[in-house]
Amino acid sequence: MPVITQIEDLRVLAQKRVPRMFYEYVDTGSWTESTYHANADDFQKIKLRQRVAINIEHRSTASTMIGQNVAMPVALAPTGLTGMQCADGEIKAARAAKKFGVPFTLSTMSICSIEDVARETGGHPFWFQLYVMRDRDYIARLIDRVKAANCSALMLTLDLQISGQRHKDLKNGLSVPPRPSLPNLVNMMTKVRWGLGMLGTQRRSFGNIVGHVKGIDSMGSLSEWTAKQFDPTLSWNDVAWIKQRWGGKLILKGIQDVEDARLAAASGADALVVSNHGGRQLDGSESSIRALPAIVNAVGSQIEVHMDGGIRSGQDVLKARALGARGTYIGRAFLYGLGAMGEAGVTRALEIIHKELDLTMAFCGHTHVDNVDKRILLPGTYPA
Repeated sequence: MPVITQIEDLRVLAQKRVPRMFYEYVDTGSWTESTYHANADDFQKIKLRQRVAINIEHRSTASTMIGQNVAMPVALAPTGLTGMQCADGEIKAARAAKKFGVPFTLSTMSICSIEDVARETGGHPFWFQLYVMRDRDYIARLIDRVKAANCSALMLTLDLQISGQRHKDLKNGLSVPPRPSLPNLVNMMTKVRWGLGMLGTQRRSFGNIVGHVKGIDSMGSLSEWTAKQFDPTLSWNDVAWIKQRWGGKLILKGIQDVEDARLAAASGADALVVSNHGGRQLDGSESSIRALPAIVNAVGSQIEVHMDGGIRSGQDVLKARALGARGTYIGRAFLYGLGAMGEAGVTRALEIIHKELDLTMAFCGHTHVDNVDKRILLPGTYPA
């Protein structure tokens, strides 16, 4: 086993162990991937101010996100097909998050179902991400299942009314059901560790849909249903209906524009997530870290602002916190860990990010993450 010291180490190992079509599903963006790369690259342009001769003993990264105590201001982002990076992937990631003390968010398009994750984590509260489908009766029943599973927050994703084109997915035949090419089938056969895991589980379809929609009992029927279900008519009226139906903590994900941020704040939601879907939707849109300050300035006093996109280190978490994000989300970073080493890999990803966050905070002269602001950043290097 190689020495794992950074998220990049986990990415390299995941690339070796996960079949190409599923690895590239994670490690890709839409069209030219300019926004996907900008999400991470723009973090690197922000420079930190080192401070010295300050008492940095007794440090704490503990904080809160929507009133929930967290070991650090980081949550695991909702990611589709997590259970194809590693057998029972959502369960393993949720267990790691529970042990570490950070929120786990289950995607509507997960392999393991809501009930699977709730049962296998002992009823520990997790968050659930909702896509709005045309079948509103299904959505209503899905929300009821989320309530029954003791989920502590509902995250409504607003930026997937239609799907962005991801070239690698098309070339790999990644569809529902997957139609892999011969080279990808051969590649899949070389991933023995992954294959043995998949043989040992029954969870290989979309657990939140199959068996919960009339007539959907196979991957074939699921393909036809999902092709018609993502709803381009989604509006703020639907947000109001979902908020009323849910009745609990509500997070709105996919906000990139100040005008939309004001509408999100006016909706009565508890938090919004500055996010461009990891660069997987509108290529050419602004990176999340560059979009963050203007949104914080506009609505930060009215609604809790989180951000998602490009976080690969604890330094990135600290920079986002300095620019006003109350919480951050990691997607690819934990998926690399999951694909590389299963549950232990997710734990390792969290450990890496936590250590980097703690040490960088100390080098910048702070002992508590909630006291960090833009004064730790070098003027002229961060978006105003």
